[in-house]
Amino acid sequence: MGEVLSQSEIDNLLAALSTGDLEVGEMNSKDEKQIKNYDFKRPTKFSKEHLRTLEIIYEHYGRLLSTNLPVYLRKNIQVSVASSETVVFSEFSNALSNPVILGIVNFSPLPGDIIIDLSSNLGFAIIDRMLGGYGNPLEKDRDFSEIEMTILEKIMIVCMQLMREPWRNVVDVTPMMERIETNPQFAQIIAPSDMIAIVTLNLKIGDVEGLMNICLPFFTLEGVMDKLNTKYWYSTMQDKDDQNYEEYVEALIRRVEVPVKAVLGRSKVSVHDFANLQRGDIIRLDRSVDNELSVYVGNIKKFTALPGSAKDNYAVRVTSVIREGE
Repeated sequence: MGEVLSQSEIDNLLAALSTGDLEVGEMNSKDEKQIKNYDFKRPTKFSKEHLRTLEIIYEHYGRLLSTNLPVYLRKNIQVSVASSETVVFSEFSNALSNPVILGIVNFSPLPGDIIIDLSSNLGFAIIDRMLGGYGNPLEKDRDFSEIEMTILEKIMIVCMQLMREPWRNVVDVTPMMERIETNPQFAQIIAPSDMIAIVTLNLKIGDVEGLMNICLPFFTLEGVMDKLNTKYWYSTMQDKDDQNYEEYVEALIRRVEVPVKAVLGRSKVSVHDFANLQRGDIIRLDRSVDNELSVYVGNIKKFTALPGSAKDNYAVRVTSVIREGE
């Protein structure tokens, strides 16, 4: 049943119509329902919630890139998520330049492949840096040689392996690099009309800036679409935060190897004497055979010990522990 107007509201409405402040067409338009156009050629398979969750995943991925790639490139690297969108695959492939660096990655256990698209200027900067240069891109793009592709493949595999941890809250993936293509025509992993999500990362290697696009087909993510929402994401992260990692971290630290050295003594000789040392010559040290030795862990003096042997090997027996501040 419609809303009943009071007498005063009816009088005000009639007054507005008589003065021309309100048109009859405006009254009718309020009852009309808003109609939204729907493109059946491009069905919306990725919601805004899905895209936002993918951005969260690749924000984590960007932090891993910025901390791991400098080990190989010895250069400061900044990574940020620039955008995320959903398009048909033909639009993505037609927008690619030639040459291009496309890593075709099998996203097992999910079906199908994903694509890592790295801009060519970043590729040439990486090659220049890996070969000892300053990391400068080429002024004019050209095709990559076989040696250059081998170098790029190593970096692309590192980038691929870093995807395991960000996706762990959704699914435990084991990505595997199938091949690297430089021609977009040979990277047709799905039908041109299939929908994909594209997450664009902005990479800055030193002074060189470029883009990395992650192409994620709907066919590949269809089985985990219910998990691509922020509510599921944060609940999973909370469960993991409640775990106690103290024992795990302690176990990792215990396996770290550190150099230990026992110093028998020290001596000073001239360069002339050092150059003429022969087998059987005696070097006088600043310690006697009865004095305790200094044992260093790394470059820090931690123990004193006496020299000896154990099973035909040289050994030392710890006599005291040097505490911090002693």
